[in-house]
Order: sequence, then structure tokens, then C-alpha cells
Amino acid sequence: MGVSERTPEPLAPEPFTRAPDVNQQMCPSRLVLEHVTSRWGVLVLAALLERSYRFSELRRRVGGVSEKMLAQTLQTLERDGFVDRDAKPVIPPRVDYSLTPLGAEAARRVWELARWSERQVAVVEEARERYDGARRERATNPSQ
Repeated sequence: MGVSERTPEPLAPEPFTRAPDVNQQMCPSRLVLEHVTSRWGVLVLAALLERSYRFSELRRRVGGVSEKMLAQTLQTLERDGFVDRDAKPVIPPRVDYSLTPLGAEAARRVWELARWSERQVAVVEEARERYDGARRERATNPSQ
């Protein structure tokens, strides 16, 4: 009677057991933050704060988003629990997207950041001009 040889089971990744800390490389909150603050994530969440939308309506509301990017963004936000997808069994098919309570909370927070950025455009543009001017000056006069 010999001992049978078994291939050891691959080790599963260790679950994240520490308190979330977005500054830690492997913290799952980084992915959540990435999803809600992505270019299209912010705009989709903000639009859905107004009301629920059908896909084509939402695409028109969020100017410049491609069909593919909107579909990916909605799927990601739905998977994360921020968006509810309600497919109605009618012909033609009707799908409405709305915010979950978690999504509404996230949307309010990122929308405030978006509004703040709108109010700061002039200040940021002035800072950019100063920065670019100083860089040009250093490039043309390297002794400074």
C-alpha cells in the first residue's frame, strides 16, 4: 500500500482582512473609487440622480459617451451595486436604469465634486498658464 501522490490545491488569494485603506496597494476600495470616479462613471451617476433613464436617453444625456463605454460603465456600476437595471418583458424590450440607495449616495458625493470642478475652471486655467509660462521661461533661459 503506497501513499498516493496528490497535487496540492492552489492557494486562493488571501481575503482583504484589514480595515479598508485606499492608500494600500491591494485595498479593494481602490477599485470602488475607480468605478465611481471614472470619467463616465461620474457622469452616469450624476445623470441618474435626476431620474431613471433608458439606455438611448442616457447616452444622449451623457454627451460624448460611446455606446460601448456606456454599456461597460452601466454594467460595472450595476455589478458594484450602484445601478439597478430593470428589464421589462415587453415588445419592444424596455430597460430602465436607476440608482440604488448606495448609488444615490455615491452620486451625490461625486456630483458635488463635479460641481466644485466646474466652479474652479478659471482658477485652474490661470494656474496652468502660470505654470506653462514659468516652464517656457526656464527653457529659454536655463540660468534661472
